[in-house]
Amino acid sequence: QVQLVESGGGLVQAGGSLRLSCTASGRSFSDYAMGWFRQAPGKEREFVAAISGSGGFTNYAGSVKGRFTISRDNAKNTVYLQRNSLKPEDTAVYYCAAGSYVSVYTTAGYDYWGQGTQVTVSS
Repeated sequence: QVQLVESGGGLVQAGGSLRLSCTASGRSFSDYAMGWFRQAPGKEREFVAAISGSGGFTNYAGSVKGRFTISRDNAKNTVYLQRNSLKPEDTAVYYCAAGSYVSVYTTAGYDYWGQGTQVTVSS
């Protein structure tokens, strides 16, 4: 079992930056690929970014590429999502997830999920 807890959400103005963190407990953190997803009101949960267990490989959704950066610190059991140049359409609940580095773009590719953290970007 892996428990995930997100933090760092809040209210930010458009153009601003915010870093989300997700800390894991349980089985070996570096065994898992980590992903970030988001879900806006009335919409399906969508892929944002993923990183392999070693941190050597990353994937991004087209809508965030160049603005968001995913990273991890395996010594701290933590994955981060640095988000710059935020837009109102980035407003959503952000979730981190743990799984294998196979189907990183879909929710089905992850076994464990955090509770989510709300991010609101004001225009």
